[in-house]
Formats: sequence, structure tokens, C-alpha cells
Amino acid sequence: MSDQLIIFDTTLRDGEQSPGASMTKDEKLRIARQLERLKVDVIEAGFAASSNGDFEAVQAIANAIKDSTVCSLARTNDRDIARAAQALQGAQRARIHTFIATSPLHMEKKLRMTPEQVHEQAKLSVRFARNLCGDVEFSAEDGYRSDMDFLCRVIETAIDEGATTINVPDTVGYAIPELYGNFIRELRERVPNADKAIWSVHCHNDLGMAVANSLAGVKIGGARQVECTINGLGERAGNCSLEEIVMAVKTRRDYFGLDVRVDAQHILAASRMVSQTTGFVVQPNKAVVGANAFAHASGIHQDGVLKARDTYEIMRAEDVGWSTNKIVLGKLSGRNAFKQRLNDLGVVLESEGDINSAFLRFKELADRKSEIFDEDILALVSDEGVIRHDEQFGFVSLAQRSETGERPHAVVVFTVQGKEVRGESDGNGPVDATLKAIEGHVKSGAEMVLYSVNAISGSTESQGEVTVRLQNAGRVVNGVGSDPDIVVASAKAYLSALNKLQSKADRVAAQG
Repeated sequence: MSDQLIIFDTTLRDGEQSPGASMTKDEKLRIARQLERLKVDVIEAGFAASSNGDFEAVQAIANAIKDSTVCSLARTNDRDIARAAQALQGAQRARIHTFIATSPLHMEKKLRMTPEQVHEQAKLSVRFARNLCGDVEFSAEDGYRSDMDFLCRVIETAIDEGATTINVPDTVGYAIPELYGNFIRELRERVPNADKAIWSVHCHNDLGMAVANSLAGVKIGGARQVECTINGLGERAGNCSLEEIVMAVKTRRDYFGLDVRVDAQHILAASRMVSQTTGFVVQPNKAVVGANAFAHASGIHQDGVLKARDTYEIMRAEDVGWSTNKIVLGKLSGRNAFKQRLNDLGVVLESEGDINSAFLRFKELADRKSEIFDEDILALVSDEGVIRHDEQFGFVSLAQRSETGERPHAVVVFTVQGKEVRGESDGNGPVDATLKAIEGHVKSGAEMVLYSVNAISGSTESQGEVTVRLQNAGRVVNGVGSDPDIVVASAKAYLSALNKLQSKADRVAAQG
């Protein structure tokens, strides 16, 4: 048994399946660079066959990433697999990840295939993938609810055909740690060629046990790869959390006896980047990356920590990147300091013009607030269009009037395909009036299903970060906007969501 645990990050694929969490190619590439900086072993960049946009994102990541394996998901059919191989051609290390459901429920109700048909399709698809790529992962979707005998047969065949990694997902989050660990162990004991492949776990969090189940799969079952996402991002209740897996194995090496390649000091930057890109706010009491993860309110706790940190802290805040945010930029900071901070945050801008544009926006923000934190920089780069191009809608200016006893009124100037237009409306409050002014002109017909506000840093002059989730014709998108003026941030977020609604990229539901 290897003492190395492989970290397989699927934030850009499974994480993106969260309603509203879809990302642009540039956003995906930026996060992939941060994952490479984090020294993640495998980056699942997307599902190349699902859309032209996802193909281009996988291709761009494959061409840019040098130190991590780049992976694309594919269903067990020749078209998907060939498309994945094509997207991965530029990768220094590539992996094709192909999957098919093996549980009786999924085979009958979803696939409408017999077990023999599923077995044959798995066999032929792994063989086809192996001829295109030396590194092939096979996943038995809903594996935990599959018949043991049948699953053993399918996995044995997949390994015979050249699969180098075998993944047994708890696709619906049904597992219990001890039972799941024993399930993986029994599979490994019963599959004759089990030692010819690395075994992987992929657990969802529907019962809040994704991390516990994954660790049980490792400790009890002998798995040596964990599939996870930054912040536990994912559809429904989310996926196994990368930061929790990594820090559990690092902190309790005495128990697990395993090493991970991940450089934990970049965890917090990755967490914030994913949160601000998708608009999925990290809860304050989230383990490792939450704002309160290393805070102590109890007097007894505070006294203990002041005397000796290890009385109440089992890991150091700086080990996961918290200390890096103490250095702040201000209006006297120069272009080189700003450029270096972008580099430290894993933000790569394509041209000097983009850097200059970002620096000008930074200076404008610095005139409005005295200290600029890392979160502010990530927000202004992603929000203000520096790394996005060809958007249909763009914010220009806002004027609003609101006073007690009077109905609020807003006038918004924004661009539609480069041409300035003006929207005007009353509303129940300044935000309501502002968004109605935009919608009254655009007439998107979208339903707002979420509006949330989050302070980016901890003072009254903090930028407000607004997330707007819109739903229209079966599509759900998130828009994120930030500004010291929360009403302006709301307008930016709404326009951002409208831009995503305009995208024609098709999404194809994939394995969980």
C-alpha cells in the first residue's frame, strides 16, 4: 500500500454543477492555476463533451497547467471519450475519466439498460479510452448502492481493459462511514486484479458525512485517492471538502500514516477565489476556511490560547494561509506591488493592458477605502470585467433617491452591446428600485430566486459583495457584484447574472 494520498479536485466539474455555479473559461483557468499552486495532484477541468464552452475550458487548462494531471469527464461512449482526448491533447499529464451507473435503480430507471449491457459498455469504453490516453479512471456511478457481485465483475473488467484508477462513488450521499469503508475493503478483497489500480472515493454530503465517509474509505477500505472540491462546492448539499480532507490527514498523520502533496498555505486563497467567483459564500463556522475557524470568543478559551496556542488550536491559522491576508495595500501602493499581489493570488491577466486596467480600478477603490485586502482585489478583478470579455451588459452609473416616507427611486445607466441605455423605476427600497430599473429595460423575464449580501472584509467601509441568482427557462445562474455602495453592487450583480443568462453554453448533467 502506498503512503501517498492523491488529491483529485473536481471543483471545476462536479462543483460547477451547483445551481448557478457555472464559470466562464477565464474563471476556470484562474481557479485551475490556483489549484496548481496548491499542488493538487489531479484537476478535473470539466466535461469536454457537454458543450463547446466546456471543451474550450478543458483545452485551455490542459495547455496551461504543467504540474498537475488535467482530467476530463466522459460518459461511456466513443464520442464523449474522443472529445475528452481531443481537449486534453496539450496536457503534459492527461487523464480521461469515464463513468456509467451500476446500481439497479440507475440502470433500470435512468439508463434503461440491462446489467449485461452496462458491463459491455463499460468494457468497450475503457478499452477505447485506454487507446487514447495512458491514464484512465473508471467510475461506477452510484457504486455504493450497487450489487456487490455485479460491481466486482464490472470493476475487474475495467482494470483488465486498462483502467488505472477505480472510483466507487457515494453519488447520493447515502453511505455511513464504517459501512462505506468496509464496502471499499470488500471490493478490493474480492476483485482479483485490485492491486493493478489505485482505488478512489467520491462522496456527497447529503447527510453531512462526505468527509467522514471519504476518510473511512481511505483508512478502512484502503483507497488512495479522494475526490473533493474547494469549500465542498457541489450540487445538492455539496461534495467532500478538499480543505477538510487535507488538514485531517496532515493534522492526524499519527492515525492515517499518509502524506499529501498539497501545499496547505494556499488553501485559503483558493477558498476565497472559488467563493467570490461562484457567489457561494463560505459560512463563518466552516472548518479550516470559515471566518471563525480560528476565532476564540470564550474567555476560558482565549486565556488558554494566549498561554499556549495548542490548548485549543490543533493546527495553525498560518498553515492554511490566514496570515497572508494581514498585509494590505493602500492608495500609496505602486503598480509593481499590485502586480505581485495578483501573482500571489494566482490571478494571471493576459496583457499589460488588462493589468493597467485592473490597477486603475484598484486606485479608484483605494481612494474610497483606506485598506485593500486580498478579497477586495479578487472582487475587483472578477467583478469589473478585467478578465471577462464581450459581455452584453455592463454597469456605467447609478443615481438613487431614498428617504423615510417617500417611495425610493433609481436611475441606472448601463450598456447593452456597447451602447449606453437608461433605466428608471420606483421600488420598495433602493435595491428593488435599481433592479426594476434594469429589468424594465432588459425585459429578461427571469425570476430572482436568491439575493444575498456579504461584507468582503470586516469594517464599515468594507466592500459589499452581492449575489443574485436568476432562473429562466430551466437555467439557473449566479451573478456577483462588489462595491463599497451596496446598491451599486446589487446592480452589478444583476447585470452579471443577465450576462450569464445570455450565454448559450449547454450543460449536460454528469456523474455526481
